[in-house]
This record gives sequence, structure tokens and C-alpha cells, in this order.
Amino acid sequence: MKSTPFLGLLCAAALALPTWVSAENSTTTDGFTIHHNAFSADTLTPEIAKAYGLQRSKYRGLLNVSVIKEVPDTTGTPVPAQLQAEILLLTGQKSPLVMREIREGNAIYYIGEFPVQNGQTIDFAIEVKPQGSDKSVRIRMDQDFFTE
Repeated sequence: MKSTPFLGLLCAAALALPTWVSAENSTTTDGFTIHHNAFSADTLTPEIAKAYGLQRSKYRGLLNVSVIKEVPDTTGTPVPAQLQAEILLLTGQKSPLVMREIREGNAIYYIGEFPVQNGQTIDFAIEVKPQGSDKSVRIRMDQDFFTE
């Protein structure tokens, strides 16, 4: 079975959505760029969802994180990382987010799935320690989700 590159999937999903549904962010520190975004899982095609074992639903969200080591005169090199993520709801509840690594060719992604409700704002706390770095980076981001 021929697989579609996951990066292409994420780019297509992000471009196909209104800006209030998906946001792409990046954090640059100590020679690494950490890309992090969250979006609704219903934007995945059925084929992509099946290929990666993801649940396709407007009531599911996906957090995507990738780490790129900066290399002069290139777009950089994907590197593995130790990664922890947590969901912080406006109600004050905290929930660890299970992140799994997906490798496709040279690309490395970390994906976490979580439930969403209409009009819900989810705050993410992400801690990333890129391979080759002795420092962890803490990132906070939030995303609004709409199911209707």
C-alpha cells in the first residue's frame, strides 16, 4: 500500500480549514524549531485516518508536534525528541495527552488525540527535549474547537 506523506496531510488539513479551526505555531530556541498545531480530526481523509490509526471525527482533536534542527542553507533536519503534553481545560482540569511518534521517511511527528466539544477552548502545555539538546523547552498554546 502506498502511503501519503503525513506532512502533506497536515499542510492540506491546515490550508483547508478556516483560521478559527486550525492554528500553526512554532517556537525557535537553541538551534531547534518546534512546530506545534492542533486541529479537528474530521479534516483527515478516511484513507489517512485509517493508515495512521487515527479516529476521524469532528468530536476529536489532534495535536501535532515536530522538531527541526536548524542546519545552515537547508530547511533543517527532523530530529526525535522526548515529549510530554498535557491538556489544561478552562474548568481547571488537567489531563496528560498520550503522544505517539510517527516516522515517515526522514520526517518525525508526534501526534496526540483528544475529545472536543463545540465552542471548547483547549490549552496545551507541551514540554520538548530535542535529541542533541540538554535543555527542555516548555510551550503553551491554546486552540478553539467548533463542532457545529
